[in-house]
Amino acid sequence: MGKVRIGIDVGGTFTDAVVIDNNSFEVIAKKKIPTTHREGVAHGVVQIISELMKEHGILPQDVTFIAHGTTQATNALLEGDVASVGVVGMATGMDAYGARNDTAIENIELAPGKYLKSAATFLDSRQMTDEDIESAITGLLGRGAQVIVASEAFGVDDPANELRVMQKARDRGLYSTGGHEISQLYGLKMRTRTAVVNASLIPKMVETADMTEQAVKDTKIESDLMIMRCDGGVMSIDEMRGRPILTMLSGLAAGVAGALMYEKISDGIFFEAGGTSVDISVIKNGRVMIKYAQVGGHKTYLQSLDVRTLGVAGGSMIRVRDGKIVDVGPRSAHIAGLEYECFASEGAVAGPKIRLVSPRSEDPCEYAVAVAQDGAEYSLTLAGAANLLGYVPEGDYARGVQASARAAWQALGEHMGTGAEQAARQAIDLATDKLAAVVEDLIDEYELDRGYITLVGGGGSGSVVVNALAEKMGVKCRIAKNAPYISTIGVALAMVREQLERTVQSPTDADIKKIRADVIEQIVRSGAKEETVDVAIEIDAQKNILRAIATGATELRQKDPGAGTASKEQLKQVAAEALGVEHDQAQFACSAGRWSVFHAKVPRKALFGFIKRSTQRLAVVDREGVVHLRRENVRYLKFRKKDRERSFNPFLDENTTYSDANATIPKVFIFYKEKMLDLTGIQTADQLYSILDLETELLQPEEEIIAAMYK
Repeated sequence: MGKVRIGIDVGGTFTDAVVIDNNSFEVIAKKKIPTTHREGVAHGVVQIISELMKEHGILPQDVTFIAHGTTQATNALLEGDVASVGVVGMATGMDAYGARNDTAIENIELAPGKYLKSAATFLDSRQMTDEDIESAITGLLGRGAQVIVASEAFGVDDPANELRVMQKARDRGLYSTGGHEISQLYGLKMRTRTAVVNASLIPKMVETADMTEQAVKDTKIESDLMIMRCDGGVMSIDEMRGRPILTMLSGLAAGVAGALMYEKISDGIFFEAGGTSVDISVIKNGRVMIKYAQVGGHKTYLQSLDVRTLGVAGGSMIRVRDGKIVDVGPRSAHIAGLEYECFASEGAVAGPKIRLVSPRSEDPCEYAVAVAQDGAEYSLTLAGAANLLGYVPEGDYARGVQASARAAWQALGEHMGTGAEQAARQAIDLATDKLAAVVEDLIDEYELDRGYITLVGGGGSGSVVVNALAEKMGVKCRIAKNAPYISTIGVALAMVREQLERTVQSPTDADIKKIRADVIEQIVRSGAKEETVDVAIEIDAQKNILRAIATGATELRQKDPGAGTASKEQLKQVAAEALGVEHDQAQFACSAGRWSVFHAKVPRKALFGFIKRSTQRLAVVDREGVVHLRRENVRYLKFRKKDRERSFNPFLDENTTYSDANATIPKVFIFYKEKMLDLTGIQTADQLYSILDLETELLQPEEEIIAAMYK
């Protein structure tokens, strides 16, 4: 067998694994086993890897990449299963009073009655001796601390004192972390809080990491084990030991990462639907949307996927009151310990009667159950309603036994004084109303074009929620290939990702070059090959944040999943759909590297529709047919590297808005070879020239570059 990639996703119920061909990115094998909670999750990891390798003749040397996604950090926080943390706060002079308060982090409620507990002490770092540090740590241990956090005001500028405290803690056999390791942004309170959450996860995550790493070594696989991050990338297991907080929400990230890479989505909303809940996330311009995460209602400096979770999914039970369906969920058939009505064997749901139950003692007695003649009970579910109304196609993972679904829903219809289809329609409408409200919010927040977006279903119940929702909203939809395994595919195909943020006012060329070099050093340490690394620089002038985002591959040649090159006609068709015009109206403009530019004039009505105007739309498409930029009134320029000053500079100047106060440069994207540079966060022409020269310094003088910009 040729080289393969293995992805493993450990969930609360099942551990999934896939084997993917390293060249074609086709799924070779997939497998599910129950998660081995009693023996430890590492036992299940080695079991599923060993079985797949044996069944498909995979040798250890065939495995070029192996990655592991886990919900353990998320579950630990949800269940309150975390270590107590001791904080050594530090500052000097006038900063001391505020810093004392900012490093005294209050207990964080993670679940009802369960808290992340922390204790704090404070030192004047100007006069701090080794004895002071030792005494501070001893005092925190006496107050129950198990892990030490070192956090100093302006420690991001000079972490020497934080490193001193961390080393003293490690000398005593304690786990420790510093605020500067977690974020390089100013904002001592939020930085300290993020470090506290990170520290609370270290003992459990390190224990699991050690066992999992050994489990992989036991299979004789030589490739280093990578761990899924919450932003859709992966990092080395060594990096995870120091920053386990980055694995929080990584299970959610894996699904959208799989959709992004495997489904080649340009603009869309991704639904990973299971039995109990659905996770909804946004892809725009071929990129996943990221935001700061919250823990226990408190903001952190953890950047993760923007995921909205609803208790609406395939197993959602049907609530009935006064002869009418009043809700779908949040309880699921899994929680109630019942089988889905639509998955019962044909004839099993014979002569059913409806009984209303309380899945949990605190629940209202409103959840509908079909009781067959033999006394067997089956839950009425959203999956059953979707099957009955034809939303779940033949061969789909959620496809059930139609006769069983009809028998149960006919009984519910009679109970309500209506028919089976009418009852099922009530349930579908209630569920899609909830989903549509979230999707409409996302469309507004991220300024998505509802005429272009695609709803993409993943997970075992993707077709249950997405097909009916798309019909309701009048938008396009599709179910991801290998939808039940899309998270695991995302793990197997993930890229290494790192991000640095610093608080910098009016960053200079030196600031930009420094953060770029630092993020490259960090991503290489996380397992990426330096030759494959791309760095995007963003400047948030309002918040004074300088941000560097690096992505890279774990092997020497970076590839795109399913990287078949589309024909010119196929690219034109993709562009036409993106531009909202007929095929013949999309005009090819130019190309460079993997990028092609298309444009079209689109009529627009004005003045109550009496006067027609046209606007120019532009789309940039990669060779595989993924749209990475689509906007109106975008100007473009193709130039050679050697002509940057002669061609690009005047073009940028033409599109710059000048006023008495300042000059406002346009939003700029750069495309060349395999790379796309998003420079929309850059504030000045000099900054932009500096980054452009830095990113293209290895290009040959004749290399072609495309610039697209808009005001």
